[in-house]
Amino acid sequence: MIPTDNDKLATDPGTLMLENRLRKNLRNLSKWARQRGIHCYRLYDNDLPEYAFAIDVYGDRVYMAEYQAPASIPEAKVLERQAQALLAVQRALQKPSSAIYLKTRQRQRGKNQYQVLDTSREFFVVEEGGAKLWANLRDYLDTGLFLDHRPIRRFIFENSRDKRFLNLFCYTASASVQAALGGARSTLSIDLSNTYLDWARKNFLLNGMGGSQHRLKRADCIDYLASSAATFDLIFLDPPTFSNSKRTDNVLDIQRDHVALIENAMGKLEKGGLLIFSTNLRNFKLDPTLAARFAVRDFTRQSIDKDFERSRKIHQTWLLQHS
Repeated sequence: MIPTDNDKLATDPGTLMLENRLRKNLRNLSKWARQRGIHCYRLYDNDLPEYAFAIDVYGDRVYMAEYQAPASIPEAKVLERQAQALLAVQRALQKPSSAIYLKTRQRQRGKNQYQVLDTSREFFVVEEGGAKLWANLRDYLDTGLFLDHRPIRRFIFENSRDKRFLNLFCYTASASVQAALGGARSTLSIDLSNTYLDWARKNFLLNGMGGSQHRLKRADCIDYLASSAATFDLIFLDPPTFSNSKRTDNVLDIQRDHVALIENAMGKLEKGGLLIFSTNLRNFKLDPTLAARFAVRDFTRQSIDKDFERSRKIHQTWLLQHS
């Protein structure tokens, strides 16, 4: 149970230190976000080693993901730091406790990747560019919108006009919504999870789109790439770092398997088309042999916005075309 003695917590040096850091970050980021019409952004990411949290602003709400503490840290100390962090967030952002959502993030594998944490169905709408998207901070470990991919979604919006767009491992298809709003001729979004495909469908409906022009498909992306003959002008490939879902016999290890995955995706890319490949795996190394077969451009720097520059968990991104 998290301690609730706010009088003691309010004067605790740790609480004050974190509160000051949050206020500093807020001064630095809030004006930048307002000027760009950004409603959802990362405010803090493990800036202070004692407080290992990622803290994201979702409009009027705050999402706190605590990185799982080592087993050597006593539970009492973990709970104390959670209480300090919650109070620091309330004070720095002037939010009631009801607007703050705290989760503990740990490595997810197999069926746990899609585990439902709650059944509140507490969905609310956030805006990104011209898109409206459903978010949920309570029911799942992830919120429905990967904030670190915001620049990539903006790039997709700006480069999708009249294109056939394929979104592999599409999650809630926020990138596909941006492609559709950017004038894509068609979109196809593929994922194994019925939960996320239903979420994706609601995202399209929220923006007044859908039908045969913007299709959702429940399939294993590895199998789809190996079997389909369809081709596309723009492909977004953002696979999980590891997956052994009970829904498929395929086991994906992105470092081991990325060459075959990229080669198969390039086989679905029209001449002159573009593949966007992104991964969150730390220490990931792109196989250099890919550059001998395709035109490869490191797009990582351009795909990271100001709020993620010092993030503990950051993606790498490449653009690939046929030589």
